[in-house]
Amino acid sequence: MSILIECKPSTVELNINHAGQLFRYFSVTDARLAVLTNGVVYQFYSDVERPNKMDDKPFFTFSLDGVKTADVKTLEKFAKATFDIEKIVQEAGNLKLQSLLRKEIEKEFAEPSEELVRMLASRVHEGRLTPAVKDSFTKMIASSISTIIRELVNDRLSSALNASNPSTLEPDGSEEEPNEDGVITTPEEISGFHIIQAIASKFVDPKRVIIRDAKSYCAVLLDDNNRKTIARMHFNGITTKYLGTFVGKDEQRHLLPELTHIYQLSEHIEARLNELNGAGV
Repeated sequence: MSILIECKPSTVELNINHAGQLFRYFSVTDARLAVLTNGVVYQFYSDVERPNKMDDKPFFTFSLDGVKTADVKTLEKFAKATFDIEKIVQEAGNLKLQSLLRKEIEKEFAEPSEELVRMLASRVHEGRLTPAVKDSFTKMIASSISTIIRELVNDRLSSALNASNPSTLEPDGSEEEPNEDGVITTPEEISGFHIIQAIASKFVDPKRVIIRDAKSYCAVLLDDNNRKTIARMHFNGITTKYLGTFVGKDEQRHLLPELTHIYQLSEHIEARLNELNGAGV
């Protein structure tokens, strides 16, 4: 036996608590690999940290909602013609570290840590790093990271377009126009709004659900009232996006691996609508 697989319903958001059977079987069989899946997301585990004991964190994860080129290359190693359990286990350690590093980098890009802010600020700021200065640098670093990545992506796209069509490209006027405050509502924010509006339509008239964009987030409001926030879309990060849900004035941010993950947060949105509408809808 080389691989153990445990399946969960597609509506379940996978976490280590769902892998109880895998942990038990992994320690009493000859399996070197384990897969936990809900049919959409697949998490691959091995015994990188301690022999014959399944690791707490997967060394490789991929989702059918967003398969990347690198995912395909990794999955090719599991094909029958090329399957080599020893090579896969050996590479699992590197894949796990790469995955953990990627997540940490994504966190830094979305919300720079105090360590990163202090390190970069010390290189360009000679004065004392007061709370106000630190807060200012945190915002500037996040904005700078987004700008750099956006420019790199645009450069790559421009190069690809110029290579395929050497003629001069004329603007077609389809680019999003900023509002009076310089805020651009992106297609992703509009798609996210429509998903939230669809969820809310089960309980309220969808016309009551309004989108209102701002520089740091895009809000979804009930009755166009900023005191009745249903959710906030934090989509300014290039690689990491969050949906903020509310209980009272407290916001909880949920990482969105894919935009359709919003559907898995339906209960939070429904509970918020019930809260905003009093005893019932």
